[in-house]
Amino acid sequence: MEFLYEYGLFLAKTVTIVLGVVAVIAFAVNAIRQREFMEERPRIKIKNLNDTYDNMERQLKSFLMSDSEWKRFLKQEKKDEKAKAKKQKKEPEDPKKRVFVLDFEGDVGANQVDSLRKEITAILTNATEKDEVVVRLESGGGTMVGYGLGASQLQRIRERKIPLTVSVDKVAASGGYMMACVADKLVAAPFAIVGSIGVIAEMPNVNRLLKKLDIDYEQITAGEFKRTLTVFGENTPKGREKLTEELNEMHGLFKTHVVQHRPELDIEKLATGEIWFGSQAVDLKLVDELITSDDWLLGKRKDADILKIEYH
Repeated sequence: MEFLYEYGLFLAKTVTIVLGVVAVIAFAVNAIRQREFMEERPRIKIKNLNDTYDNMERQLKSFLMSDSEWKRFLKQEKKDEKAKAKKQKKEPEDPKKRVFVLDFEGDVGANQVDSLRKEITAILTNATEKDEVVVRLESGGGTMVGYGLGASQLQRIRERKIPLTVSVDKVAASGGYMMACVADKLVAAPFAIVGSIGVIAEMPNVNRLLKKLDIDYEQITAGEFKRTLTVFGENTPKGREKLTEELNEMHGLFKTHVVQHRPELDIEKLATGEIWFGSQAVDLKLVDELITSDDWLLGKRKDADILKIEYH
């Protein structure tokens, strides 16, 4: 009997351990599957800005109106909504135009392009030529490859004949303007900075300091111009000349890109690397209209559904 008791106790412990291990494995597998599912889900956030404007209007009215005025307003609002619903039932109206709003704040590497490309892809799955895309763009520029890709992403919208507006409230310079000029319509605040159609390369050189410290620096390349200028090595006139040639080529591509999208401006006059304020830029044809993004969107409130799209 004692043997059977001890055997039963051992068996119970074994079963408990096995069940515990199985439970841990099942929990781990479920967690992995859940994470994979979350990673596969599109992380697109959509915010209706009409609702935001309506809530702001109602809050201010509720504060400014007397109690009796506010009650009359609510009563009339409810009456209008019923009448609108009744009319819609009898005579369905055409769907409202949709304005898709994107925000782009660029750094030197234009890293937000990774989110922008997904936001644009999401919009293109639903948008039509009757809709509009508004990009609120802020950037002082950066790498040509980064902002070139950003401009190409905006070009996708234009290729599908969807009206594209870029709004600049603060700055769209250099690479920022490379993106902004793609728009069908480019608007800016009066004191926004635009332009800087130029290319720059700069770096320190500590070769003389290394020589003073009796430190050798070796740099081995295959290809005559694999490295033109270097931080640690001794730079040569030939290397400087080659880098200048490359910068001029990039500048030429930049100018061609701007002229392609804004053929009416005097590119040789404006492609000096200079910047202009919005109030000056409108006369130079760098922008089309002086207006803030706030007023541009508010003006579309009554006739369109304004949807802010954001990818996390």
